Amino acid sequence: MHDDRNLVEQRLHRVLTERIRPAVHGPAVPLALERWDAPGEPVPVADGLAASYRPSAVGDAWGPAWGTTWFRVTGLVPAEWAGRTVEAVLDLGFDRRMPGFQCEGLVYRPDGEAVKGLHPHNDWVRIAEAAAGGERVELLVEAAANPILNEQGPGPLGDRLTAGDDPLYRVTRMDLAVFEPEVWELVQDLEVLGGLMTRLALEDARRWTILRAVEGALDALDLDDVVRSAPAARAALAGVLADPAHASAHRVSAVGHAHIDSAWLWPLRETVRKVARTSANVVALMDDHPEFVFAMSQAQQLAWLKEHRPEVYARVKKRVADGSFVPVGGMWVESDTNMVGGEAMARQFVYGKRFFLEEFGIETEEVWLPDSFGYTAALPQLVRLSGSTWFLTQKISWSQTNAFPHHTFWWEGIDGTRVFTHFPPVDTYNSDLGGEQLAHAAANYREKGRGSRSLVPFGFGDGGGGPTREMLARARRLRDLEGSPRVEIERPAAFFAKAAAEYEDAPVWVGELYLELHRGTYTSQAKTKQGNRRSESLLREAELWAATAAVRVPGYGYPHERLDAIWKTVLLHQFHDILPGSSIAWVHREARATYARLREELLALVDEAQRALAGGGAGTVVFNAAPHERGGVPAGGARPRAELAPAAEPVTVEQVTVEQGGTGGFTLANGLLRVVVDGRGLVVSVVELASGREAIAPGGAGNLLQLHPDLPNLWDAWDVDSFYRHRVTDLVAVDELTLESASPEAATVAVTRSFGAGSRVTQRLTLRAGARVLDAEADVDWHEREKILKAAFPLDVKADQSAAETQFGHVHRPTHTNTSWEAAKFEICAHRWLRVAEPGWGAAVVNDSTYGHDVTREVRPDGGQTTTVRLSLLRAPRYPDPETDQGGHLLRYALAPGASVVDAVSEGHRINLPERAVPGSAAVEPLVTVAGDGLVVAAVKLADDRSGDVVVRLYEATGGRSTGRLVAGFPLAAVATTDLLERPLAAGPLAPECAIDAEGGVPLTLRPFQIVTLRLTPAARD
Repeated sequence: MHDDRNLVEQRLHRVLTERIRPAVHGPAVPLALERWDAPGEPVPVADGLAASYRPSAVGDAWGPAWGTTWFRVTGLVPAEWAGRTVEAVLDLGFDRRMPGFQCEGLVYRPDGEAVKGLHPHNDWVRIAEAAAGGERVELLVEAAANPILNEQGPGPLGDRLTAGDDPLYRVTRMDLAVFEPEVWELVQDLEVLGGLMTRLALEDARRWTILRAVEGALDALDLDDVVRSAPAARAALAGVLADPAHASAHRVSAVGHAHIDSAWLWPLRETVRKVARTSANVVALMDDHPEFVFAMSQAQQLAWLKEHRPEVYARVKKRVADGSFVPVGGMWVESDTNMVGGEAMARQFVYGKRFFLEEFGIETEEVWLPDSFGYTAALPQLVRLSGSTWFLTQKISWSQTNAFPHHTFWWEGIDGTRVFTHFPPVDTYNSDLGGEQLAHAAANYREKGRGSRSLVPFGFGDGGGGPTREMLARARRLRDLEGSPRVEIERPAAFFAKAAAEYEDAPVWVGELYLELHRGTYTSQAKTKQGNRRSESLLREAELWAATAAVRVPGYGYPHERLDAIWKTVLLHQFHDILPGSSIAWVHREARATYARLREELLALVDEAQRALAGGGAGTVVFNAAPHERGGVPAGGARPRAELAPAAEPVTVEQVTVEQGGTGGFTLANGLLRVVVDGRGLVVSVVELASGREAIAPGGAGNLLQLHPDLPNLWDAWDVDSFYRHRVTDLVAVDELTLESASPEAATVAVTRSFGAGSRVTQRLTLRAGARVLDAEADVDWHEREKILKAAFPLDVKADQSAAETQFGHVHRPTHTNTSWEAAKFEICAHRWLRVAEPGWGAAVVNDSTYGHDVTREVRPDGGQTTTVRLSLLRAPRYPDPETDQGGHLLRYALAPGASVVDAVSEGHRINLPERAVPGSAAVEPLVTVAGDGLVVAAVKLADDRSGDVVVRLYEATGGRSTGRLVAGFPLAAVATTDLLERPLAAGPLAPECAIDAEGGVPLTLRPFQIVTLRLTPAARD
């Protein structure tokens, strides 16, 4: 037989496109169209319904970018359509390639009831199954003119302040039409078989059986009368659609989903509307398809729905109760996990899980993070401590260099906790359930012979929309079809239970799930990242001092509501396209304003509590919120400044002459460190005096700013590609070098440099009395484009690995590039510190808001090794925000020679938690004191249930087993170990034994990186 495969496949494509799909909607009549262009921002639904409309017509332009136009359509069902299925077809000017990334609409009835959302693949509204002739139709559409930004280069449309007033869309169709069910079913038959057929091997007889059946269907179809001949064409396909799947066929658990980015190429306010459109679509589909199951993560989005569209939320809540609408994830948003601080990561689970419990009575079991840009090795322990059992991600399939070896596995975190994890082999979280995608899932599945099933999230996502009736039709056809995986729509928990039961001995992956892509997100939008770090630190302070005041000061009320509102705002902005810096200009402009407002609110809370604690008097009281003693002030306590002893040795400054350029430099010393700054303003020597050890590598210079070109191949704000290193400019030219200040307490050397496209930086180096660190500050006026700025410290350390702080611990990464896995980690994330060490000595670099780093090694001619640590300070990508990071920045970091891990932790907190001084005279004893070098307090607060109990979260920081003792600064009646939600935990792997000892303290023994939450019940006051 001749191979006519291409001929039949091409015929199928053309006939589907030009004849069958257009015949799904048959006879049509135009609807009368009116419009109202809402001024400015979106208005309440009641205002849109009551507005004054004016006549409009198909073909009219509408929608300046980010504008809202309300359309009203009216008409009558023609008498001759009586008894037929009738739909309104409402095309706002859609581009079918990009649902969720362009104009959208939400359809309402005249009484304000939300019907469903509109997007390019869901542009219909069912009017009647069996229409009555003369039936009146009236619908309103809230149409959002969201600009298309995912195919654009840099431009002004990413912010309503710069987008302009030109209309972006034209109304394409507003009709009543007869819906032809048999034609629609034929489309689904042919799409499923056509997609499956092309994925089968040419040697597979099934491919040819389907091909011949498709050919027969096309022969049976009368192209001049598709409607009447559709049943005959379907009959030709019935046999191949009835053939059952092989006994060993892969099994797919299909879960309806709509990954909705809480902000990205649209602002937060538009996400509120996207959630309403998608949720309305989903509950409408459930009315017609009882088998449909939909999973929705992100408690924040459901909270928005409750606030802004309570009538849709009521329908959602009803479907949650019957089990078809399934809350998953257990987090406030699908956050970034690389940069979110430890306590904030815990609160993502606390606020997310608690919302689902309080609103729906549901304990979510699955952590659902399909799209975040890599996953911290601290997550497994946090997942289990939140009361969750399973973890799902998809994004690792985007890695550029190495294919991840597993699809179902146990993921082991830094502390040894394991969580059962699935990575769907379909390689998308927006599946259309087409035959081609499902065949890929089966072929790609790496657990063959051990496991037999995978999960497929299906539905339009990123910009929302969700599943469609076409996807559900595909699922029905693929339930048991030869050549395809078996497809069953079911809840995620059902999949995980089955997968875990059949594959208990799944392989183990230890450590972080590093995404070999999107490394630039550690650095883009520096002020967003700085706002996050500042907010996390201030929340620690606010809770600590408010809890201390609530216990110690009669009448002081703990500000539960104010703190909850702030936490939810901070958690929202940790979404994986906000904190990483990959959203449009509008999002980051608003984020900067939000962080500024939160800063003022939190400073006010801190000040109120500290003043209540400091008492009266004319003196000054110094507060220390860090978990380590500092300058005589205990951790979590305060002392009158008059009681604090000065540092043992003052800072001295000596001007020296150096050879470079014949200009002078400076030597700073404080009895602990001796620092030499040369005439270029670079650090050429840092000696730890106790050991005599030089930190800077021979011939090297620390705090060297280096400028690289930064034009990645694909994703501007997201990516830093390795070839950026091929060119570098060292910023060594000096505009001015001065000794800016000098006193016994501190000395500061300042150097100013001009560079690039009008940029300017003043670098300050400060040595303080009693300090074991050299503080650095970069005050940058940044005007570069497509550049990255790094600060380099070449250290005389033979380090084969670096230790970078992550949530509740640190992660080790090789400094060498022996394999492609190591070479791919050319840019890494660290929180407050990064340390490199050889046995007996190490050095750390700490920072106040920088996350991106790189660490490289080089063997010198003298045989020694230079390990260079660099901080990625600023980037300048042009998409999606063409003005990314332009303007002024103040970035602080420090070099800590001789630092142990405990020192690094302490110095990291010091630079992020400044001492605060308020008027008063009272010493404040810590509310809790924890003894034990490896034990670090992460949070002190009052219990969320408002019982008055004190909650303390602490962790083991060194990576070793640590013992210690907690002492409460109040009479203690009881202590209990709890989960993150402050619920008691039985003693076991997640909860160490704890009890009050004879002296009233609580002895503690923690394994490496273990997190413990203790609930302390105060004894009743007299």
